[in-house]
Amino acid sequence: MSGRPPYEGPALLSYGFRPFFLLSALFAVAVMPAWMLVRDGTLALGGPFNPVDWHIHEMIWGYTGAVVAGFLFTAVPNWTGRMPTRGWPLAALAGLWVGGRLAVAGLLPLPPLGVRAVDGAFLLAVGAMILREIVAGRNWRNMMVLGPVLILWASNLLFHWETMRDGAADAGRRLGFAVIVFLIMLIGGRIIPSFTRNWLAKRGEARLPVPFNRFDGASLALGAASLLGWSALPGRATGGMLVAAGLLHVMRLSRWQGWATWRSPLLLMLHVAYGFVPLGLVATGLAGWDLLPLAAGLHLLGVGAIGGMTLAVMMRATMGHTGRDLVAGPWLAGAFATMVVAAVLRAGLPEATLAGVSGLTLAAALWTVGFGIFVLKAGPWLVQPQAARRAPNS
Repeated sequence: MSGRPPYEGPALLSYGFRPFFLLSALFAVAVMPAWMLVRDGTLALGGPFNPVDWHIHEMIWGYTGAVVAGFLFTAVPNWTGRMPTRGWPLAALAGLWVGGRLAVAGLLPLPPLGVRAVDGAFLLAVGAMILREIVAGRNWRNMMVLGPVLILWASNLLFHWETMRDGAADAGRRLGFAVIVFLIMLIGGRIIPSFTRNWLAKRGEARLPVPFNRFDGASLALGAASLLGWSALPGRATGGMLVAAGLLHVMRLSRWQGWATWRSPLLLMLHVAYGFVPLGLVATGLAGWDLLPLAAGLHLLGVGAIGGMTLAVMMRATMGHTGRDLVAGPWLAGAFATMVVAAVLRAGLPEATLAGVSGLTLAAALWTVGFGIFVLKAGPWLVQPQAARRAPNS
């Protein structure tokens, strides 16, 4: 990265995480209240999807797609040693993402094929930019990240095609969901033990996370196979595979010494969020045997694993790359706690009421509050230049 020309544009466009973390968090704050209004019939959308499909699509390819882009456009330059995407190309990519959200919501006068073209262009552009950087940097080891991104793009096209053909999505929903969960397994399994090892080593702890080995590889392989099987053919057989994969990932998580990170909420968040992966896999697998409602497993994964992990990663990456102390503080720790409670309420107690308010409504409100706190606390860091001084990592 040395010798690159100085960047003189707005700080917001100086690194990939800045615009995409801010856009995704703002979108997360707005989209959940909008979904509740759509669900109640108060708000009508003019896009090509039915209300449930719109909600699912925008959580997977809208919100999470932006977080994935922000993370990769920040991580890939670190992996390759090349200059990050910044300035007008980054602004154009962010504009493409915004265009996709407007098109899917019916706010652009486009036919279904036009909506698919605009919405699908974003992840295709992300994949092309990542491929260019990996090839130019000859960093073949990280080519594995490109595969899930392209499958996520293909699953989006499948989602659009199913809705155009049948009026509702089916396999496209599950495949997009499965790819995001696998990315958490893959990237979470790389960063969580690494960050934990560094923190524990600085504290002089003797017990450190187990390095990646064949057990991790087997866990990832079974996780991928079970998720792909469930995407193609949900039922008893793939349900059993999901349960087995969930149990393996419980063991995988236990090898990362998460219990020892209680003094560092920012680290503990990552372990807790990853813990929702096996919980959600097992619950989704049991749904294949009609032992639990499918919504329970999907929301343990969607709110707990995906929502929790993306929020925790955005916190840490924002602080680390803007020169702030890697300390969550009470507000950001509270924001993550709201996500945990939201996941439990939405998965386990959606029909329960508190003071006349349903668990589903409370979960939606907690999701919105959690991301609202992130926007208020970290939003200024994302638009301001990097802090002049940074305290040592902790």
